[in-house]
Amino acid sequence: MKRDVDVRSMVTAYLGRLRAAIDSLPVEAVEGLVDRLYAAYRDGRKVLIVGNGGSAATASHMACDLAKNVFGQFPGDAAPAGRFKVLALTDNIPLITAWANDAGYDRVFLEQVRTFTDAGDVLVAISGSGNSPNVVEAVKLARRLGAETIGILGFTGGKLKDLVDRAVIVASDDYGPIEDLHMALDHIVTTCLREMIAHEAAG
Repeated sequence: MKRDVDVRSMVTAYLGRLRAAIDSLPVEAVEGLVDRLYAAYRDGRKVLIVGNGGSAATASHMACDLAKNVFGQFPGDAAPAGRFKVLALTDNIPLITAWANDAGYDRVFLEQVRTFTDAGDVLVAISGSGNSPNVVEAVKLARRLGAETIGILGFTGGKLKDLVDRAVIVASDDYGPIEDLHMALDHIVTTCLREMIAHEAAG
């Protein structure tokens, strides 16, 4: 098949950018993210997750993984401190559209944070650019309400880098590898937490 575009070179180049992003991933920051979420689990705190576009999909996926997969595959699996109280603020589409219509899109997460957040909870903000206005506003309010804020970010972290309490930044200037690694971070965190909780349950 004759192509006007060299697909093999594009695939190779993309994989090269992905490898570079993987190699630069701050493992210590990932470890800190795992420890903080484990502490939230042990303390019975809620974990709220936000993001736009592809990051909204990652937020929903992460909420699913934390709410179910950290405890194994069966309903009766033991969990020493119960289950994660996890909520993706991306999932209630009627509520998002209602707030967008009545108050503006910049407030679609902020208003949910106001409803669901208590002091000591954790807000996870996922943003490739680190600059999404509705995510920035949600983080600002969460901090005022006494929640801890975590950024899973890209590029150089954007505005959120200096707003969140801790951040994991995928150092790439390409949204593809950034979002790929954000999804990988969900699976890494889920794997680590599942092992930590299983170890605790085993005594």
